[in-house]
Amino acid sequence: YVAAVYEHESILSPNPTALVDRQSALELMGRNLDIYEQQVVAAARQGAQIIVFPEDGIHGFNFTRSSIYPYLDFVLHSHSVKWNPCREPYLFNDTEVLQRLSCMALKNKIFLVANLGTKQPCEHTDPHCPSDGRYQFNTNVAFDDDGMLVATYRKHNLYFEYAFDTPPEPDYKLFDTPFAGKFGMFTCFDILFFEPAVNLIRQYNLKQVVYPTAWMNQLPLLSAVEFQQAFATAFNINILAANIHHPTLGMTGSGIYTPVKSFIYHNMESYGGKLIVAEIPVITTDYKTNLEICFKEGQKTSGRVSEKGNEQLPPVFYAEMMYDNFTFVPVWGEKGELQVCANTLCCYLNYQRAVLTDELYALGVFDGLHTVHGTYYVQACALVKCGGLSFSTCGQEVTDATALIDFQLWGNMSTPYIFPLLLTSGVTLDFADQMGWKNNHYFISKNRTSSGLLTAALYGRWYEKD
Repeated sequence: YVAAVYEHESILSPNPTALVDRQSALELMGRNLDIYEQQVVAAARQGAQIIVFPEDGIHGFNFTRSSIYPYLDFVLHSHSVKWNPCREPYLFNDTEVLQRLSCMALKNKIFLVANLGTKQPCEHTDPHCPSDGRYQFNTNVAFDDDGMLVATYRKHNLYFEYAFDTPPEPDYKLFDTPFAGKFGMFTCFDILFFEPAVNLIRQYNLKQVVYPTAWMNQLPLLSAVEFQQAFATAFNINILAANIHHPTLGMTGSGIYTPVKSFIYHNMESYGGKLIVAEIPVITTDYKTNLEICFKEGQKTSGRVSEKGNEQLPPVFYAEMMYDNFTFVPVWGEKGELQVCANTLCCYLNYQRAVLTDELYALGVFDGLHTVHGTYYVQACALVKCGGLSFSTCGQEVTDATALIDFQLWGNMSTPYIFPLLLTSGVTLDFADQMGWKNNHYFISKNRTSSGLLTAALYGRWYEKD
């Protein structure tokens, strides 16, 4: 099927904390919706059957609970009401944004997914009801090609969004399409948690996901395109991911991902939006990567043995990466075997460099609770390029590299949820030759990356320990 995602540079309110009236709010949102409309037309012309827009794309961000209120549409989060906002605009008040989105879908005969702020009055008898008597949700809406509202999803894992409430229960939301079957949806930070993202995919055996996001890139392990790709690979699904484009805030990185191929956009240099349209296969069956790998002799021995047996082992050092205290060993020389451990996790690396460059790489391990900008338990084995030549630069954000490295990286992970990351120079993606479980270890291997290696990592999420 043909899918489209649009990375949108939102027209933002100059002062998001100021209180404005509904009319001014609609005027600002209307300017973003005008851009959406042009993109829907462009996507439909290219044969797209579905288009996805980013999180916060219509209203922007940095609001307070009261300042966002005029920007909120009313949405009934119920299955019982079948509603076409374009054809029946009079059913509910404060639905101007929904009406416009619905009409775009209807006029262009395209499925459309967008994100907006919504409100819902609640009774004080409801124990979850906020003191101002209303819920405010960060909401994805999906319309079919007739403009019908077919699904609404309320973001569950809010990322410091003080204007919004967490829904009382996680939403598991799907919609059906004639061209690719069922699609699931969740938003941005949700992708790092079991509820509802992982549970939704597992419970409904989903193969397609739409994913509006407003993601701030964090190298070396959580750049948008890097993690979106890893998620598609880990669950063997297609993901249509639309991000916001605000390079000054570190926000870019959208794409259409399959487990074996990606169409991505990552651009920190220029301004303006970007439409991606691609034809991808509908995934119907589970194909598993071929794990019958012949491990080289002796590879399972603890790797920290030097070739001649009497040389010094590379030193262990500590450095902060992604706000976590990683334990590292340097990756020196043109080839070797390394091992580094922390808590219960040991990571092993076999490597060979095509040419020796004067770039420092390190193998790092972290097994613990991540506590900055969210709390979640991570098990990570990571081969990363350091920012400079001193150990203290390992873990820094690096975007360019020249070293071509053949590697096999593996670890005795305690969780089945492993996201294989493979990022190359210029924040581009590559695909592993092989990956999977063998002898209770998860591994990833690659002969010769397409360009210089930035990150090769196994990013494990141990959800039970969050």
